Amino acid sequence: MSPVAPAGPAHRDPIIGIDLGTTNSLVAICDASGPRVLCDGDGRAILPSVVRLGDSPIVGHAARAGAGEDPTRTIYSVKRLMGRGLADLGDEAARLPYPVVAGPRGLACVAWEGRAITPQEISAEILRRLRATAEAALGQPVRRCVITVPAYFDDAQRQATRDAGRLAGLEVVRIVNEPTAAALAYGLGRRGGCVAVYDLGGGTFDLSILRITSERDPDAAAGEGAEESFFEVLATAGDTHLGGDDIDAALSARLAAAVAERLGGAAAEGPAAMQILRLAAERAKIALSAQEKVEVEVALPAGRATVSATRAEVEAIAAPLLARTLQACGQCLRDANLPVEAIDTVVLVGGSTRMPCVRAAVAGFFGRAPYAALDPEEVVALGAAAQGAVLAGDRRDLLLLDVIPLSLGMETVGGGVAKLLVRNTTIPARAVETFSTSVDGQRNVRIHVVQGERELVGDCRSLARFDLAGLPPMPAGIPKIEVEFLVDANGVLGVTATEARSGLRAGVQVLPTYGLTAEEVDRIERESFAHAREDMRRHRLIDLRVNAALDAKWSREALARVRPELEPAYIAELEGHLAAVDQFVARCGEGVAGLDSVDPDAFSAARDGLNRCAMRLHEVAIAASLRGGAATGAPGGG
Repeated sequence: MSPVAPAGPAHRDPIIGIDLGTTNSLVAICDASGPRVLCDGDGRAILPSVVRLGDSPIVGHAARAGAGEDPTRTIYSVKRLMGRGLADLGDEAARLPYPVVAGPRGLACVAWEGRAITPQEISAEILRRLRATAEAALGQPVRRCVITVPAYFDDAQRQATRDAGRLAGLEVVRIVNEPTAAALAYGLGRRGGCVAVYDLGGGTFDLSILRITSERDPDAAAGEGAEESFFEVLATAGDTHLGGDDIDAALSARLAAAVAERLGGAAAEGPAAMQILRLAAERAKIALSAQEKVEVEVALPAGRATVSATRAEVEAIAAPLLARTLQACGQCLRDANLPVEAIDTVVLVGGSTRMPCVRAAVAGFFGRAPYAALDPEEVVALGAAAQGAVLAGDRRDLLLLDVIPLSLGMETVGGGVAKLLVRNTTIPARAVETFSTSVDGQRNVRIHVVQGERELVGDCRSLARFDLAGLPPMPAGIPKIEVEFLVDANGVLGVTATEARSGLRAGVQVLPTYGLTAEEVDRIERESFAHAREDMRRHRLIDLRVNAALDAKWSREALARVRPELEPAYIAELEGHLAAVDQFVARCGEGVAGLDSVDPDAFSAARDGLNRCAMRLHEVAIAASLRGGAATGAPGGG
């Protein structure tokens, strides 16, 4: 999640980008460093799209947290009501804990204290909070915005969104389809091609196919802005009534049945229980994206109960919903008159696409791994901000860089950095390097991807972390882990790690150039030159510490096996070398202060002394192993 954005130079009447979502909403700005989400005073980028009605409405996190206390006036998923008639909702209205009634012209509204509150009024409260967040972050008034909507929204729903903005005191200068905004955020316009944007949010789903072409602007001077990208929507399909909320509702019903068995049938009934169970289901669903099983504690007015939920259960619930999304994908391709092979890129949008089963289903349908470099919950707001910068005249060139501006690498044991792709490498680019483990029986390897020119990970910019888990237990140094960095033509970095013997594989996508201005790149480069000598010295000591520790470990293991075959004087000499190396290893493990207190040449000499002395030890150990193999009659080749 992005940090709180500092108040920089005032924008000239900025145009903010807003993703007004079913479950969560965000606000973003696009400036010299590119688009970025804006956070509230507590550093939170995401604002829950929840409003508790009252004389002074409560919006966001506080409203969501108190949903169980005020269930009938805590409004969520109001986006599903925007621009729709009560008759359009069918029996869905009955499943909501707050009362939904027919308002003016039969529109779906929320009943509160004898009034029919329109969805636009409720959405306006969310937009007011986002506007206040932007004004606090930017340090100036904000009056204009770009708001995104599902591509499948009709005119009534789009107009309702404009009305909500107007009620919040905002001029909605443009309504942008969420898939187009996502494509803008990824900078996909620079290469063109056919892009499928799979958007599964909290309450809506749509699949849009865009053809992106670039054309020279005849009125533009050479350089920035001379190329214009055109986003042509070829076809759209979807369902404004299909999303993560439906998975939550089905899982909530299962939790309610389990709670009823423990506490009695009435315990899981009523508006308060409905809100509490819905939030519990949402927490469980999110947790099950990373775990196979969770225990869910549900604190209802009638008592507490703990029930379990598994990923398999959630995937079974999601399966028919995912099947509906894939049917829409097929229909969209037919409408666009394109075979699936014609799709060049697949982009994921919406928090529900974090679920592993969703990503697997999309990859299986399109025959390629979807893009997931940007946070799927932030990408639409970022694209809206990019469009806002274009409309404000602040940006004409939204293209990604053609070269890697800063080196890309990964953290090694001890806090060093192994650079796989160096700065100014032209993209697309690929690099592969092999690593191993440093601990016996290690079952999990954490891959930490970083960006920068310094030699220590603490001085570089962290991009991503992921785990290669489930390795078969092997001695340190034996596993062969191949790490691949691949930057494609759009500037998107994909990192994969594969263990050669077991075939285990894991990976992640990041945007290596994201969020850095030219000035920041220059500053990082200057720092790398200024600290080059001390950085190289520290990196050398970190590598010495890791390798010397392994040398000492292997020597001690060999000594334990063949000690009776060696003279006491030789053993004493060897143990002296081991003690000297141990001292250097310990001092280098005391952080930067320890590294700065060690002479790398002296450490290297101590390690070389150990290895020279241990040559005889390892010869004796190998001979003993060969004798043992012959004695057991180990089979040979032939």
